[in-house]
Amino acid sequence: MGKVFALKSLSKRFGSVLANDRVSLDLHQGEVLALLGENGSGKTTLMNMLFGHYLPDSGTIDVADRDGILQPMLLGQPQIALAKGIGMVHQHFTLAENLNALENIMMGSERLTALRRQTARGRDKLNRIMDETGLRAPMDVPVGRLSVGERQRIEILKALYRDVRILVLDEPTAVLTPQEADALFENIHTMAAAGLSVIFISHKLREVLSFSQRIVVLRQGRNVGELITKQTNETEIAKLMVGSGVSLADREDVTPGGTVLKIDQAAVNGYSKRDTLQDLSLEARAHEILGIAGVSGNGQTGLAGLIAGLKRPVTGSIAVDGQIIARPSPKTMLKAGVGRIPEDRHQEGIIGTLSLADNLVIEQLDDPAVQRFGILRRTEIKAAAHQRCADYDVRGPGVGAEARLFSGGNIQKMILARVFEQNPKLILANQPTRGLDMGASAEVRRRLLEARKRGAAVVLISEDLDEVLALSDRILVMHDGQLTQAKTRDRATIGLLMAGTAT
Repeated sequence: MGKVFALKSLSKRFGSVLANDRVSLDLHQGEVLALLGENGSGKTTLMNMLFGHYLPDSGTIDVADRDGILQPMLLGQPQIALAKGIGMVHQHFTLAENLNALENIMMGSERLTALRRQTARGRDKLNRIMDETGLRAPMDVPVGRLSVGERQRIEILKALYRDVRILVLDEPTAVLTPQEADALFENIHTMAAAGLSVIFISHKLREVLSFSQRIVVLRQGRNVGELITKQTNETEIAKLMVGSGVSLADREDVTPGGTVLKIDQAAVNGYSKRDTLQDLSLEARAHEILGIAGVSGNGQTGLAGLIAGLKRPVTGSIAVDGQIIARPSPKTMLKAGVGRIPEDRHQEGIIGTLSLADNLVIEQLDDPAVQRFGILRRTEIKAAAHQRCADYDVRGPGVGAEARLFSGGNIQKMILARVFEQNPKLILANQPTRGLDMGASAEVRRRLLEARKRGAAVVLISEDLDEVLALSDRILVMHDGQLTQAKTRDRATIGLLMAGTAT
């Protein structure tokens, strides 16, 4: 099959940061290509230049016309990319939740001056697309009432409705169950067999090795290699991504100890289903990682808020080391020995305008090593920050720089340093590797296993089932605010529990 596009020596700089450095890449008709790389390697920037969101500083993009002949494309204009048959589905959905699927899909596809909407014609076209691709979603239900998997399909249908020939998917399975992810890729292969060309960005090597035909790896903004999927393996991919092998820590067998965390028939009132709990109970023990699997929006936010002291139970109780916490708050939970790795590292994990050094001690302001007579011990704080940055490989503009200036991966490593250096009895690890590259993810997982070996209890909340299976001693599945014990480590069975369809 011929090429559908060719990126030639694309470069893009943001201030002093060189995001892409003379990157060349091509894609063939009917091909499914995986684009991999560490955080900050330039994957999304490259795709945003293809789609016209960014204007490259140098380089060209040739796109095949309907006759298959490569022609130069005018850059920096999404409407031109769409006209050339290029569509992009971003990781975060861009749907209006008060509108139904049909309205969302047709939005922007008709002239503003049109006197009437061609709803019947649009519905016929969508029915034809769904029949041809196997992608199905209810058309007349408000999007806000649909599942995450259904919304993902609507985003893809929205691109296909515009007759795209090239489809870019950014982390397409980040919030899907294993069954939904497998079904999505089956649909993608059906579409590829009919001539659609697909690029997907992913951190999940299992789906990369299972569903792509070719792999392109970026490192530090450069294309450092291309691999034929069926001829490679995880070790070879990891070496290309980080420049060396990545050590994935093994989970050693450790005998669990006594109960550290006990939640007994707790109810939490939330603003929505995402953070509402009813009659929830669980126990986490020393020397144990308790994995909480589930699709986003099924009560994980409420559970994390309860353990962190951000939410109080209206009924039931929460106890740490046998002591019931009568009035949970972040301060009381910290004093009880709870360390928190929050879901949103930027909004909940740091104060962006404070220095990295201050953020490292912000949970220890009562410690005499940090302050004396109400005055911060700046010299000691700075020295400790330098040591922790060295121990946890935190890289950036310096310990005196504002925390917001550090990359997401380095902010996460700073949070790990703050938590683990206090030797907590209980660690709440909420989506600890979300958005991190392979090397940073491996380091987070190694630290969690070290804490488990030391004697801490770890509650791991993660939407990445591979991560839950790799780290957890016991697994509970969260669906609709309820917890179910996973009696097997079989992916398919746990996936059914995540979807709420297991019997």
